[in-house]
Amino acid sequence: MSDIDPLRDLGLTQGPEGPTLRVWSASATRIDLVIDDAPHDRVVPLTRGDGDVWSATDPSLTPGRRYWLHADGPSGGGHAFDPSLELLDPYARGLGRTGRGGWQSAVVDESFDWGGVAKPRTPLDRVVVYEAHVRGLTRLAPFVPEELRGSYAGLAAEPTIEYLKSLGVTAVQLLPVHQHVDEQRLVAQGIENYWGYNTLSYFAPHTAYASRDAQLAGASAVLREFKGMVRLLHEAGIEVYLDVVYNHTAEEGADDGPITSLRGLDGSGYYRHDADGRPVDVTGCGNSIDTSTPAASRLVLDSLRYWANEVQIDGFRFDLAATLGRGADHVFDPEHPLLTAIVSDPALEGVKMIAEPWDVGMGGWQTGAFPHGWIEWNDRFRNRTREFWLTDVAAARANGLPPSGLGSFASKLSGSSNIFAHERGPLAGVGFVTAHDGFTLLDLVSYDAKHNLTNGEGNRDGTDDNRSFNHGIEGHSDNPWISDARRRSMRNLLATLFVSAGIPMLTAGDERGRTQHGNNNGYCIDSELTWVDWSDEPWQVALRDDVAALARLRAENPALRPVRFGVDGACTLSATQMSWHSASGAEMQPGEWNDAAVRTLQYLATSTPEHEAPNSVLVVVHGAETIIEVTLPTVDGVEGYEPLWSSDDRRLPDAGRPGETLSISGPTVVVYRVG
Repeated sequence: MSDIDPLRDLGLTQGPEGPTLRVWSASATRIDLVIDDAPHDRVVPLTRGDGDVWSATDPSLTPGRRYWLHADGPSGGGHAFDPSLELLDPYARGLGRTGRGGWQSAVVDESFDWGGVAKPRTPLDRVVVYEAHVRGLTRLAPFVPEELRGSYAGLAAEPTIEYLKSLGVTAVQLLPVHQHVDEQRLVAQGIENYWGYNTLSYFAPHTAYASRDAQLAGASAVLREFKGMVRLLHEAGIEVYLDVVYNHTAEEGADDGPITSLRGLDGSGYYRHDADGRPVDVTGCGNSIDTSTPAASRLVLDSLRYWANEVQIDGFRFDLAATLGRGADHVFDPEHPLLTAIVSDPALEGVKMIAEPWDVGMGGWQTGAFPHGWIEWNDRFRNRTREFWLTDVAAARANGLPPSGLGSFASKLSGSSNIFAHERGPLAGVGFVTAHDGFTLLDLVSYDAKHNLTNGEGNRDGTDDNRSFNHGIEGHSDNPWISDARRRSMRNLLATLFVSAGIPMLTAGDERGRTQHGNNNGYCIDSELTWVDWSDEPWQVALRDDVAALARLRAENPALRPVRFGVDGACTLSATQMSWHSASGAEMQPGEWNDAAVRTLQYLATSTPEHEAPNSVLVVVHGAETIIEVTLPTVDGVEGYEPLWSSDDRRLPDAGRPGETLSISGPTVVVYRVG
């Protein structure tokens, strides 16, 4: 028996006999390659070989050539064969539009001069993620040449990169850039899928995000512009992560969805079905990729390898990643072979793998359950941080006391050890307050409810669980007291993000107070409502400066970014030794953690040196709209406290000594370096 993997080299490869196309299908009875060879199309039959891989070699498959597939096979059982349809090669590196509005695979020139530029390989504890939309980030940017705004080249423009560096961003995480299309429902409504979570091809970059010149030049130029963006960001020391949608495709529902590629080649092998051949949808998008099959699993791995190596991508954020970990029985398994392979594949060594650890299927919420090597979005961090600074404060205004105490908030500050296994450590979690999905930071402090009528769904879409607080009036307000309270809350939320253990993620525009006017589901709006606003009102400049200061503070203080969880009574290198104190300076007592009346906490974090000099930081959190007297803790070896940053924009406290009492107005975060 041959040891050669039959699923190797799928797609178009160059061999000694010329360009060869290899396509997998276990169920097809015939597959033809059709080559655009004007004035006539040329049909080349594919031959079935080992492992149900069909192949053909043809010298005309050179860069710029268009091609497609016809496939025939049985009906029923999840199949959707139709030999009249033009199907895309699932591994095509480029796509082009047809005059009829469809798509065809395109052969691309993959050569590119990387100029010796290597991946930054930023250590996880140094990572600061900036989630951005390629078009939305620079579409309104006055510092980007007009012809490049909203494009890959615009993101890589020197002023854009300088802006990112000035914020302290180390990684740009791009919303989907695989070629995607609009859902049929949206097309019928005359709107589009702005976010891009509707993938047509897992190997081709989205054409519409390239500059106009690159689009006109064809698929090779689009790919070249994308690679150029990555190279320029790498030169600046900024990593590039891609938001990838391997859980479903743009072929939508089996009954009425378009048949463009996988479903037409072997729907039963690529998509989830029950024993009777009925679709199993755990994504809410009409279909779900069946990663229990070798071909589907291989498709995901090959796509990751391509982007990580040929395009030099540094990391991936997996949309609805729980779907990828479901077995043939559709049940999530943390030891699923694909989840394990993604973080153990030598070809993906050093690549950051970030899971959105849920889907909409049974047992879909899996935060903390992914295997070692994975990083996960920490939705519990998001929820409790919002509650502490927003809904708790709102409840205290209404009822005199918030509904809960400090305990769960403190666990989020220190890395969520109650969620992530000890061996995975705090860097298994991405902390975030906002993301593309939900309120912007400004809207989080300006609206109690969503305002999504613009989406055309009667305000039914988008979550109602916002954990937001409008501070007294819904929407925009010129009342200076309300504006000041909102801006203080934004600073508190941002401070919590940057001083907490774990990996911080900032959403593009939040550092500038971007608003969507209460729309918490802007997936279908490609306009100024969802683009980053580059106006520079004084308060926006101040907020941006606060973000840059917090990122710098985090970088300079390793006590805020531990690599490991500590163990009581033991010295764990690259962990943080923690002590917790009340407003009186005394150690927190067991009964205080869940006492709703206790809203003040002092968190003393001391690094355990491994690669950096020793460091200690004191974070004072006061989560009430009151003035409180805080006594700085008296701790062995501590001689003084130097104030570094405060969310009270009126003043930075004076330096203090252990046992000294300071007056702090709230709600507030104050950060001190301990000497």
